Amino acid sequence: MSELNVGSSVGRWVAEHPQTADVFEMFNIDYCCGGDQSLEEACWKSGLETLRVHSQLQRAIAGIDDESVDDWLHASLSDLCDHIEQTHHVYLKAEFSRLTDLIAKVEAVHGDAHTELVEVQQHFISLRTEMLPHTAREESVLFPAIRQLEQSGALPSDRVHGIGKPIRTMLFEHLDVGDGLRNIRKAANDFAVPADACDSYRDMLASLRRLENDTHHHIHKENHILFPRVIELESQLASHHEAK
Repeated sequence: MSELNVGSSVGRWVAEHPQTADVFEMFNIDYCCGGDQSLEEACWKSGLETLRVHSQLQRAIAGIDDESVDDWLHASLSDLCDHIEQTHHVYLKAEFSRLTDLIAKVEAVHGDAHTELVEVQQHFISLRTEMLPHTAREESVLFPAIRQLEQSGALPSDRVHGIGKPIRTMLFEHLDVGDGLRNIRKAANDFAVPADACDSYRDMLASLRRLENDTHHHIHKENHILFPRVIELESQLASHHEAK
């Protein structure tokens, strides 16, 4: 583990100490798509006191035994791909299906009094339309290629189709996902519960908040752990191949 400070990227903080993600969520600091920014820069952009946030991060680290947290920085790439599929992709597919019906139900009942629900529904549909094909391509193309690269320990014979291009595509699409999540949060008034909200309305808002949180974790693991490790492995194999 490296020495982390206010100059370290927020993505690195979460990569080395996953429990700090809750702190960044609390302060609404983007640690997935915006994870390359330093802690100091992120605090400045959000109008937060850096020392206050840094103190909360240190408390989160001290309060949890790191041995009880999954260490995806050192797990096999195949295990990390399996984890992302079995944890985040499975959750995402189930929630998209459930929330599609739930949001439609809430909008039909409360839409006249809460016109923002139309916008919530539109942004949710856009996010679903973006993410479902995205995860399908990961499962059918990118993740199998990553597993093959790790397990074979050799570059594919067809060097033209390296792994860097599909990763760059995924990174670009993640930016759209991040925008989609922010659009939903803004339209839903930061998930504040209206005074006249029924149980279904409350469930919808709580579920959208959980979806946002899980997707942040999901994208962070890809952007700041899986993809950099894959690119590093491919580079090492290329150097070894050229040295022969």
